Order: sequence, then C-alpha cells, then structure tokens
Amino acid sequence: MNNALLLATLALLASCATPPPSTKRPNLLLVVTDDQRFDQMSCAGHATLQTPVMDRLAAQGVRFTNAFVTTAICAASRASILTGRREGNHGYTFGKPPMGRQLGQTSYPKLLRDAGYRTGFVGKWGVKFEPGALEGAFDYRKGSGHPYRKQDGRHLTDIVTEQAVAFLEQQDDTRPFCLSVSFHAPHAQDNHEDQYLPPDEFVTHYGDADVPIPPLAESGFAALPPFLKASLGRVRWHWRFDTREKQVQRTKDYWRMIDGVDRGLGRILAALEQRGLADDTVVVFTSDNGYFLGERGLAGKWLIYEESVRIPLIVYDPRASADRRGVTEDAMALNTDFAPTLLDYAGLPAPAGYDGASLAPLCRGEQVAWRDTFVYEHHMDHKKIPPSVGVRGPRWVYARYYRQQPAYEQLFDLQRDPLQLVNLARDPAHAATLAAQRARCDELLR
Repeated sequence: MNNALLLATLALLASCATPPPSTKRPNLLLVVTDDQRFDQMSCAGHATLQTPVMDRLAAQGVRFTNAFVTTAICAASRASILTGRREGNHGYTFGKPPMGRQLGQTSYPKLLRDAGYRTGFVGKWGVKFEPGALEGAFDYRKGSGHPYRKQDGRHLTDIVTEQAVAFLEQQDDTRPFCLSVSFHAPHAQDNHEDQYLPPDEFVTHYGDADVPIPPLAESGFAALPPFLKASLGRVRWHWRFDTREKQVQRTKDYWRMIDGVDRGLGRILAALEQRGLADDTVVVFTSDNGYFLGERGLAGKWLIYEESVRIPLIVYDPRASADRRGVTEDAMALNTDFAPTLLDYAGLPAPAGYDGASLAPLCRGEQVAWRDTFVYEHHMDHKKIPPSVGVRGPRWVYARYYRQQPAYEQLFDLQRDPLQLVNLARDPAHAATLAAQRARCDELLR
C-alpha cells in the first residue's frame, strides 16, 4: 500500500472512530415578567436596582438592547408570544373572542410537545382560547393570581417560583423540556391602595435610595394631545404617582417587586443546576411590555412611546462559544420572535403564519438580513385607552389614533427628538415623510 493510500485509509478510520456531533436537543426555559421596562435591570444601566441574577444571565448570554412588543398590553402581547403573530393576525386582546384551534395548534408549546418535548406553563396565563384549541399542548400547567400576599403568608412570586421548581424536579432524561414561567410581578395590584406589594423580605430594600422625579413628568405631559391627557394612563398616574411621597414609595415598591422576581429566577436556575440540567438549557428572559413610571405624567403602557414598547430581553445558551457571552445585540427584536426562536433551538421550523423570526442566528453572531422597522397595534375597546396603529423604525415613529374624529396622527424624529416630544405630523415641511410613514403603516398592516 503506498503512502497516499495508507494516509487516506487512516483518515477514514479516524473519522469513523470520531463520534458525530451531538444531536441532543436543548431544554428551553422562557421567563416572562409583567410590566418590566427595558431599563429596569442593573445590567441595563439602572443606577439603583440590584438584579444580580438577571445581570449574570446577561454576562453569560446575549442582551438585546432594542427589543420591543408589537402591542403594549398583557393580553395581546402574551398571545403574540404564544402564537408568533402580531395582534392583527391573532386577533386577541381584552374584550375580544378567544383564539381558535388553528392558533392553539400552531402555538410553540403544542408544536414542541408534538416534537417530543415535555411542556410546562406556570404563572400568569392572561389569554383565552376556545375549548380544545390547546388540546395536547401541555404536560404540566399551574396558575395562581392576585392577591400577591396570600393568607398563608406566601407571596405570589414565590408561588410561581415553587411551581416552576416542582416541574423541574419531575424532569427525567427521556425527553427535553420547555418550561414557560410567567411572573405577575412587577405589575401593580390595581385594586389595592398600595398598588405594588413586594415580598416581605424586600419591603425595606432601597430604603435610603434616591428616587428621581420621573423624566418628562411635566414637559412630556404638556406635549400630549388632550385625549391622551385624559386617558387611563393619567387616571392610573393619580393612583400611583400624583404626589412626591407617593411617587417615591410606589417606585421603590416597584423595584422591590423586581427584586422578588430576580430571587425567583435565581431559585429556578439553581434547580436546573441541582438537577444537572443547566448545561443543556437555553434561557430566554423578557417581559410582556414596557411601563410608564410617571414619565410623561402617565402610568401604565398602551402607547407607542419608548417607555411603553421597549422590553428587556436576554438569551442565554450554555453551549455558546466564549466570544458570544456578555454580548449586547442592537438588532430589533420583537415579542413575535420568541416562539420561532424556541422552535429553532429545538430544530423545528416556524409555521408559515408566524410574523416573527428566530433570534438564534443573531445570538450566534451570524450575519443575517434583519428588520429595522415594525408595525404597532392596539385594538382594545376601552373608553379610556384610545386604539392606535403605528410604525417604529430606525428614525421615524408614526402613530395613528384611528377612532379620534378626525384621526389623530403623530410623527416623531428619533434622530433629532429621541424623547418624542415634538409632533411633526402637522408640520408642512414634513408632509412627505408623514405620507411615507402613513403608507408604510398601511402596508405592514395588510
């Protein structure tokens, strides 16, 4: 046998002796908080909040700095998370009919369970499906709601955490899992005079911390049109922030609610470690919408302002290379991307009806064609929340409150007016831009 043939034979034998790359599918953990704005983490630059567990995830994973919801309200946003579709394509928000079987059977938990995953959901559900629409989607589903402080002394955040840990304690090695953990916190308990009710262990946390007056509290409110000045955001501002004393207390309690979530997240991650599951579990951490903490003289969300539509988003893949750890990614991510991302990590294609796209290639650092614009919708029928549609792009933000008579439009130039204070929609010098943004909005809504 000549040398060339000998070398080729040895190479072939070596390749046969080398095991193929692992095809083991990762476990999936999706953690969603409620009303946690994009900048309400210490790793996002918050001067006071202490979120060591969220920070650790960000230090080990990819933190998206431009993550948004396509509708800033829990019902529609959570439907988008489950179905991978924006509100106009899943049709669900408060006061709307339940979603049907086609949406339920193409939701990420159903598709993952069909593919062999053990699926679980704990915490706030927040949506409605027709009877049988989600048949076969979950192996394990637990829920509990307000009040935050139960009669037995437990806090709702800790109950959700315990339900998540119980799911993990029942996990075996026969199939991978997908667990969705949906915290109610830091959402206010609207019917309680104190609004934000943190776990007892945190009620004195941040006791001496400085709480700044909310940015734009007066100038931002003055810039609003009259119908937004009288909207539910202002009503709830009176509940929460209309005196300096109240604003300081409520803000600290909101931070303390996030403390409770951070602790709960830490307990869930510790349970993964204890069960030997951490090295095989992709974690996605996010929230269902942003939140006004008194900015613009408002509380709540609903509107296409940055405080309302931008959310935290961290994706941690323990299998990632060292150069993809502690990365910040500025590509525009949406809540409609979460379902296709989970499916992609499981090796499954996204259904054709999904509006979102997998974030996994971005997390791996791949160069892919990507969006820089999204369409916004808020179609809830509520006399104090004016419905709207809009477009948020790299420079322009366009909004149309379509039930006002006549329809009221906004146009903001993020390049020159990042705080969205100057409405250019009625400025003749920007008529062409307004027309282009209006047409873009109509195009994306089709």
